[in-house]
Amino acid sequence: MTADQARFRFLFLLGLRWFPVGLTIPVVVLLPLERGLSIAQVGAVAAVQGITVLVLELPTGGLSDAVGRRPVLLIAGVVNVAALALWTFADSVALFAVVYLLQGLYRALDSGPLEAWFVDHALAVDPESDIEGALSRSGVVLGLAIAGGALMSGGLVWLGPVGPVSALGVPVVVALAVSLIGILAVALLMHEQRPTRGFVAFVASVRGVPTAIGGALRLVRRSRVVMALIAVEFFWSFGMVTFEKLMAVRLSEVTDADAAGALLGPVNSVAWAASAAGAALVPLLSSRVGAAWAGFTLKIVQGVTIVGMGLFAGPVGLIGAFLLCYAMHGAAGPVHSGLLHRQAEGEYRASLLSLNSMVGQPGFSIGAIALTALAAGAGTQTAIIVGGLVLALAAPLYLVRSKDVFREHSQSGTSRSLAL
Repeated sequence: MTADQARFRFLFLLGLRWFPVGLTIPVVVLLPLERGLSIAQVGAVAAVQGITVLVLELPTGGLSDAVGRRPVLLIAGVVNVAALALWTFADSVALFAVVYLLQGLYRALDSGPLEAWFVDHALAVDPESDIEGALSRSGVVLGLAIAGGALMSGGLVWLGPVGPVSALGVPVVVALAVSLIGILAVALLMHEQRPTRGFVAFVASVRGVPTAIGGALRLVRRSRVVMALIAVEFFWSFGMVTFEKLMAVRLSEVTDADAAGALLGPVNSVAWAASAAGAALVPLLSSRVGAAWAGFTLKIVQGVTIVGMGLFAGPVGLIGAFLLCYAMHGAAGPVHSGLLHRQAEGEYRASLLSLNSMVGQPGFSIGAIALTALAAGAGTQTAIIVGGLVLALAAPLYLVRSKDVFREHSQSGTSRSLAL
């Protein structure tokens, strides 16, 4: 497989993975409310997903490194289909809790293998392959897939119910169908060369999960560059609460609840398109200033846009700052991923990606608790400004450098700490 073929398959599979997410985003809260849950119950069952991801993120990353990217993605796809199938008829707190438990397991399994598979193939063909450029394209595909899915979801809801399925339930059914196609696509398009096969080999690979996890943890402990990148993820996730949770509250303050509800759907779709546009600009920025300085700049600018969300008193200024924030968010993702990939090779790549993702869970949770409490006491504007400042504090961490080189034995995977 050539690098171009691997890139095309990676982007195609990525689009299939995120399009169903776009379909379900507009109804993720409304559907359980329609089926009798209170808003507090919706929040409680949604927390099950975050806890599940936090607990399983690193072990599933190690499983991907030990067993293979393709089998883990196939398992993840089956789990996702099971969750969506249950979601189509769930009507109680217990059933929705199981839905979110399965979604958490799916997110943990899905986090890293596809990206690691592509980078492994690209670097195997050409060690100097432009993975940052490919990852920027992945950001474009991800943003457009979610934006397109969200727009289709709105159209499906507008068309009304189909037979026994309510209008809000139709996007979930369509997401289920697309996810089934995604499993088939993974089975047909992803190819891996593994030295052994069979049940005995599988058991032996599973026993290698602790080794893969240990390799990622040792890399973090020994490399201040990796430690800095992981810290960026924590502060970044803390600040994400501002535009993922507090934006809706702030919009309702500068307009009213009904107007905010009508605006949020289309504004979020445009925001994901802006994220895609931001990701498309990554190669230009990185080629001019370098990946590390690009990450630094994007974090500063994103922090400024968040502070702007807190300062602007009208809906036009707030929405404009929100869209610019998402453009910076979309650009920052590929830069961060590219820097992280340059720190790990071979069998520990997915474990390191999972560790990075895992750190984001407590970062977001702490941010949600702290910033919502601050919003209740000092106002939403203050909470948003504080969140933006915390996010921007991570910018200098991209400039951390290291001359140390860390290598694992070639039979157990190779990792290294590179100067940025």
